[in-house]
Amino acid sequence: MVLDPVKGTVFLCLTGLGTVGNTLVFVSYMHMFVSTEKKPIHLILAHLALTNIIMLLSKGMPRTIEAFNFGNFLDDTSCKVVVYLARVSRGLSICTSSLLTVVQAITISPRHSMWQRLNLKTPQNILSSLLFLWILNSLISVNLTYYIKNINSVNITLVRKRGNYCYFLPESWITRWTFLFLMVLRDAVFQGAMGGASGYMVFLLHKHHQHVLYLQNSKLLYKTPPELRAAQSVLLLMVCFLFFYWADCFISLYFTLTIENYSSVLYIPEFLTIGYAVLSPFMLIHRDGHLTRCCYTHETVRNCLAQ
Repeated sequence: MVLDPVKGTVFLCLTGLGTVGNTLVFVSYMHMFVSTEKKPIHLILAHLALTNIIMLLSKGMPRTIEAFNFGNFLDDTSCKVVVYLARVSRGLSICTSSLLTVVQAITISPRHSMWQRLNLKTPQNILSSLLFLWILNSLISVNLTYYIKNINSVNITLVRKRGNYCYFLPESWITRWTFLFLMVLRDAVFQGAMGGASGYMVFLLHKHHQHVLYLQNSKLLYKTPPELRAAQSVLLLMVCFLFFYWADCFISLYFTLTIENYSSVLYIPEFLTIGYAVLSPFMLIHRDGHLTRCCYTHETVRNCLAQ
């Protein structure tokens, strides 16, 4: 009880900060996509920011309200929506990050490489891919619409705790393992694609570094292409994503196996779950010069209108 206000304050700050940052990134990239050259990478980054916003609002806000011990504000429908969106947005974060890595690898790959055979260079193809990801993750999480209930509508002795407001009804053995298998398969496939594309980009960046060293020794001027700088930013994002993903997995597994009553430390995996959504927009703002200029332009225009 003493730590609850502290947890609530931390969740509120992280959720608010992450939501503002992701909203800024989403608006900026959509503005660049609509008003300038239509780069598929901008559309994917905007979608990643939108996914982060959904995750923060469906994960962070209920935890904030719960930590401050407010009344039970969720009914059955609200519980289903909140938990369902949290699960879908988590899956979308994995899939969108993987798609981002693959598209960036295609962008910087040589013209005749096998990566160029993947037809992911037009906005239409990217939109089709994002629609497929939404359908895939919506179907994988569809079991939650039946098994999530509000605490007041069920017998507490028959359910497994899922926060202070929503509960997860016991599932059949077949249902539980079927959806668990689908989630593990999805994560393995998309993280495998992410790892392959990241390794390929590291190889290309190493070759580029060797080329730059040769030009410097030859006293020739050389400017790094923006595509390679973008690849470095994407790789940094992937390292950040993998850190939070696997830290969440290992710590959650450790708590489950070793701590009988882990309600007091339950928030640690929750912090790790939203960590990537909070940190990633500020990494993009710091690394992307076009995004920084766009943010500065929006701020200047808003100040002029205010005056």
